[in-house]
Amino acid sequence: MSTPETVAGDALDRILTLELARVTERAAVAAARLRGRGDEKAADQAAVDAMRRELNRLPIDGTVVIGEGERDEAPMLYIGERVGTEQGPAVDIALDPLEGTTICAKNLPNSLAVIALAPKGGLLNAPDSYMEKIAIGPGYPAGLVDLDASPSENVTALAKAKGVPVSEITACVLDRPRHAKIIEDLRSAGVSIRLIGDGDVAGVIHTTDPDETGIDIYMGIGGAPEGVLAAAALRCIGGQMQGRLVITRDEQVERAHRMGITDIKRKYTMEEMATGDVLFAATGVTDGNFLQGVRFGRADITTHTVVMRSTTGTVRYIKARHTQLDKFHLD
Repeated sequence: MSTPETVAGDALDRILTLELARVTERAAVAAARLRGRGDEKAADQAAVDAMRRELNRLPIDGTVVIGEGERDEAPMLYIGERVGTEQGPAVDIALDPLEGTTICAKNLPNSLAVIALAPKGGLLNAPDSYMEKIAIGPGYPAGLVDLDASPSENVTALAKAKGVPVSEITACVLDRPRHAKIIEDLRSAGVSIRLIGDGDVAGVIHTTDPDETGIDIYMGIGGAPEGVLAAAALRCIGGQMQGRLVITRDEQVERAHRMGITDIKRKYTMEEMATGDVLFAATGVTDGNFLQGVRFGRADITTHTVVMRSTTGTVRYIKARHTQLDKFHLD
């Protein structure tokens, strides 16, 4: 006999198999039309508009809990915005229509269109602030790395668990002045560092397949919304992650309290940032380590998408060829 949870799970599974992929595909194609043109805002806006249109066609009662900003920043997909037909399961949505706006504007690797869904209350309602993060891939003992340990202590523990010298560990870090001390500590330990200019959702996901990406661990301070999206992906594909909000201004504290966060210094586990039956999808905008970017042919458009579900551990890669090009010009 079916229960409400079973029915909701079946509905989410249908979204995962096709509709959720379509949401990120449309956003990725819209952004890809503007890649390499140096206009971050235009590319981001195109992705937002396309993603909103597709979301509003889904059979869900969705609320954006991780979005582009607050209501007064519309037409971006803002925190608290309701999307979907409202004829379906109530879900929380975290999204980044264009992860890596600068990457897209410069046509550099690893720009993505990203979205995650979970049952209502399943995603951390994080403010648009910074978050300290650390993440590794699957196959290691729980609690192997920790935000409260030093970078050198974390990579030493990881190297020991992996059975390799520290010199064979590669850490991914955002190339920002605030990370000078982390970079110095890692280099003193003999670690190889992959500095990235943007796109820390992809950076975290890369830790799940170090043989392919060459990245063993991600650490540093990036956006809190991106942290929740990355946690959602790891819930599906496997790995460990911790996050802690970096809030320093009074208005940020007040905003966090309004969102239900009472302990701003709390250290969140991956499961606390994304819980329940989590769905995740991403489509490549530019070429990257695990997804190809959008290809524009004379008579078709090709997209490369990954869709994941946490309860089944299913990871599907969808390489789609779209021949009805007018569908993408209805946007």
